[in-house]
Amino acid sequence: MGGFTNLLRFSLFWFLTSLTFFTTISISADTLTTTQILRTNQTLISQNETFVLGFFPGSDSNWYVGIWYKNIDDRTLVWVANRDNPLEDSTGFLMIGDKGNIVIDNPSGNPVWSSNQTTANNPIVQLLDSGNLVVKEANLSDPTKYLWQSFDYPTDTLVPGMKMGWNLDTGMEKHITSWKNTGQDPSTGGYSFKIDYHGLPEIFLRNNQNITYRSGPWNGERFSGVPEMEPDTDSIVFTFSEDEHGVYYSFSIGNQSIFSRLIVTSDGQLQRLAWIQSSQTWNKFWYAPKDQCDVYRECGPYGICDSNASPVCECVRGFKPKNQQAWNLRDGSDGCVRNTNLECVSDKFLHMQNVKLPETTTAFVNRSMTLVECEDLCHRNCSCTAYANIEITNGGTGCVMWIGELIDMRQYSDGGQDLYLRLAASDVDDLASAGGSHKTNDTGKVVGITLSAAVIILGLGFLSWKKRKLLLNGNTDRRGSLQRSQDLLMNEVVFSSKRENSGERNMDDLELPIFDFNTITMATNNFSEANKLGQGGFGIVYRGRLMEGQEIAVKRLSKTSGQGNEEFKNEVKLIVKLQHRNLVRLFGCCIDMDEKLLVYEYMENRGLDSILFDKAKRPLLNWRRRFSIICGIARGLLYLHHDSRFRIIHRDLKASNILLDSEMNPKISDFGMARIFGTDQTEANTLRVVGTYGYMAPEYAMDGNFSVKSDVFSFGVLVLEIISGKKNRGFYYSNNELNLLANVWKQWKEGSALELIDPSIGESYSPSEVLRCIHVGLLCVQERAEDRPTMSSVILMLSSETSLMPQPRNPGFSVGRNPGETDSSSSKQDEPWSVNQVTVTLLDAR
Repeated sequence: MGGFTNLLRFSLFWFLTSLTFFTTISISADTLTTTQILRTNQTLISQNETFVLGFFPGSDSNWYVGIWYKNIDDRTLVWVANRDNPLEDSTGFLMIGDKGNIVIDNPSGNPVWSSNQTTANNPIVQLLDSGNLVVKEANLSDPTKYLWQSFDYPTDTLVPGMKMGWNLDTGMEKHITSWKNTGQDPSTGGYSFKIDYHGLPEIFLRNNQNITYRSGPWNGERFSGVPEMEPDTDSIVFTFSEDEHGVYYSFSIGNQSIFSRLIVTSDGQLQRLAWIQSSQTWNKFWYAPKDQCDVYRECGPYGICDSNASPVCECVRGFKPKNQQAWNLRDGSDGCVRNTNLECVSDKFLHMQNVKLPETTTAFVNRSMTLVECEDLCHRNCSCTAYANIEITNGGTGCVMWIGELIDMRQYSDGGQDLYLRLAASDVDDLASAGGSHKTNDTGKVVGITLSAAVIILGLGFLSWKKRKLLLNGNTDRRGSLQRSQDLLMNEVVFSSKRENSGERNMDDLELPIFDFNTITMATNNFSEANKLGQGGFGIVYRGRLMEGQEIAVKRLSKTSGQGNEEFKNEVKLIVKLQHRNLVRLFGCCIDMDEKLLVYEYMENRGLDSILFDKAKRPLLNWRRRFSIICGIARGLLYLHHDSRFRIIHRDLKASNILLDSEMNPKISDFGMARIFGTDQTEANTLRVVGTYGYMAPEYAMDGNFSVKSDVFSFGVLVLEIISGKKNRGFYYSNNELNLLANVWKQWKEGSALELIDPSIGESYSPSEVLRCIHVGLLCVQERAEDRPTMSSVILMLSSETSLMPQPRNPGFSVGRNPGETDSSSSKQDEPWSVNQVTVTLLDAR
């Protein structure tokens, strides 16, 4: 059949090609229909003759399809379709495929590139005056309803009306990426310019994975690090939008006679260009990085870069160079450290002006708070190092608050915005009395030297006295002192939020707010039974309310819990690094009074299991909500496996670890057993198997091998549980019954899979959508890890009704009771064995 299709394509191509010797096949100026093809010597031209779509040659005799400006002699390309799949010569053509998609084909009948398939009945391809190539239904009443558009797949150029950013509902992301070689090779290069929506969204220029430039956050008028952006001018208007559905940046041109574009070049430079008609040239009126201070982290933590100073790096006031020798050599990458340790309650804030705000990826953001409320919250949180308004419009609105080091700041003579930096009160007072200057007079220096000498002499005398006293103490006192010191190190050094201890700590121990135990006690009404939300293997979870009104969930680890210091630190370190709408948010932790507490955002509907497996509550989960929960879990897991800065294997994904907010949005929780993988690592092995039977992949439960495919297995179990409303209880049931996976497999093969659906859903569901989810679930729980799909493939299959899906193979653990067992087995073995809610803490897999 495939050979016949290729022969048909080949014959059609040569028929249409030879036909041109006798007649010209008519192609509308800006439109291509299903009966037409576009050859390498033909073009489409937009209605007002602004843009051209056609074939163009590249390096090594390769040919590409692209869009360029019509009335600019030097061909300026703004989009390339097949940038990584070129034609090997000029004998190709473009046409509408049988799946309503755009296809670039060659005479052999093997397409080199195609757009996503569509559901069009009578599709046409049209080139718009915006430079957007679209697929839509012919004669559609709504001319803006596109089934596919090139604006969703930018290459190296952003033109007016094109958006870059994230659709948070679908997980679709748009960014621009450099050519490999400008003017010769349009294939994907090493530089990309893309939005990071975590914290306060910013745009980063990267060389592969290394950040080279940061725009700074949007302040309502411009990016904090781009003071040259002039808002609301007649020629250009910049737009940045953010809500729960997406984060986007775009620009528009008020004067239609002006052409403007933003590009990322093959040598790693951002350029905003405008076409000057009079001189027939592209004018580069903005670019970055343009100087030393545009280089990411040029001056290190708490360093601030000023291109008008020499050297360009300075420490912010109240700080000094961490490495003075390197600083003297004009290397400020190590940054700065505080002159005076913070005291929390007495600390004050230094008002800094015209500053590019520090990196905000992990910052706290609240758009409804005033600056006064922001200051109050920051002052009460001892881990808060600085705060600022989010936007400078309307006198300043919103609150952004930094927890930890301040990175990549820049001082402008005009531009930037205000930043309020936390300092010890004495440092703020000294700066105020000195007029904010770094300089002191000679008298001050003399006094300072004299005082320092006196302190040193007194200190040496004190140490000598202390040493003699210690020699007189017994060994018992020394052992007790040593134990107290070790406890202090555990509680204060490993988990302290103060940067002055950073030299004592492992680099992996990231910082986050440290809550006082009394604060948590007050918030939970002394851990009252009325505030108890639930209890798990590692302790009890309580509901609480902080003084500022924030509702929280407090995980109080049992002192006899299997989750020791390592698991606790692991959960803290992992969650503070992860920011996604489908992951539970960690507010902070508390280590005090021999307690280990984790403070999370409060989730109104608690765990998925509390509703899904409750006969009275499960009708709350109609099919729309269940499908949304499945997709949300998939997006969160994709982020862990692929999109986060670290590849995370959760290892304990189950219904009770999926929390639901007030709108039933799912969030993955409980990262105590999660593992970080290296960028090139695909799997690992352990003798300490942790997780929950019923959700554990066979290779993990039996051999200790785990990978992203282990989480995929757990996700598949969850999908089938959500559809059926039934638990997958362990590996098998007694009395020759089938577990959930085996039962689903049996009904799938018999063609009765729809009988699996939870009756409480009623009739308001799409049979095709349910079958697609069951199909995906079975693919995920296949016995062999290599047969299971990745989460990116899962999301594609869930979101597309027309995506091709392989047939599933046998699921893992789809067996009944072992036929070898007899009635002589112990009574304990004869009972139904359900360990679905038992967390395995130690299993010798060998």
